[in-house]
Amino acid sequence: MIAESVTHDISVDGRSAPVRIHSSFGEDSKFYSHAAVAYGEVRDDCLVRIHSRCMYSEVFDSRECDCGWQLKTSRELLTVQGGVLIYLDQEGRGAGLRAKANAYLLNNQEGLDTFQAYEKLGLPSDLREYADAVRILNGLGLTSVRLLTNNPDKIKALETAGITVVREPLQAPPTPAATAYLQAKKRHGHLL
Repeated sequence: MIAESVTHDISVDGRSAPVRIHSSFGEDSKFYSHAAVAYGEVRDDCLVRIHSRCMYSEVFDSRECDCGWQLKTSRELLTVQGGVLIYLDQEGRGAGLRAKANAYLLNNQEGLDTFQAYEKLGLPSDLREYADAVRILNGLGLTSVRLLTNNPDKIKALETAGITVVREPLQAPPTPAATAYLQAKKRHGHLL
């Protein structure tokens, strides 16, 4: 349920861009703040990236995942082609920063990939939900999008909600640090 929406302009890559910040409360009493940034004209069949927060890659510049590369590349494509970046507050595949840190610890100590580490921690491998992203897209009046993703769960969530999706692959170049992570994502159904 969207509790509040605030729209204002910011300077993005030397031009003014509208930003719509959505705040919502989840059923489990967690507070989430999601943001949608419009690049140029927002219309059906525009480019859309649904991105979940990743502090490790976005703040600490970790190369052990492809999240930072995906965000940077998406912003570059959106700046040229126009569309919407939806930034979801779902750190650690929705389990939170502490769970993610514990998973990284298990990776360091036991060589487990993040899916295996979450399982060992007694957590589902992915708790992310995309209902708020659907609400944001509906609020923008979008019924069809070109979705920058490798995650079939995002495609399914939008299509289930009646939004037509054309997938635009977002394949990061493999790096030595991210190879095992990308292989684990592929084993778990990501379209890589």
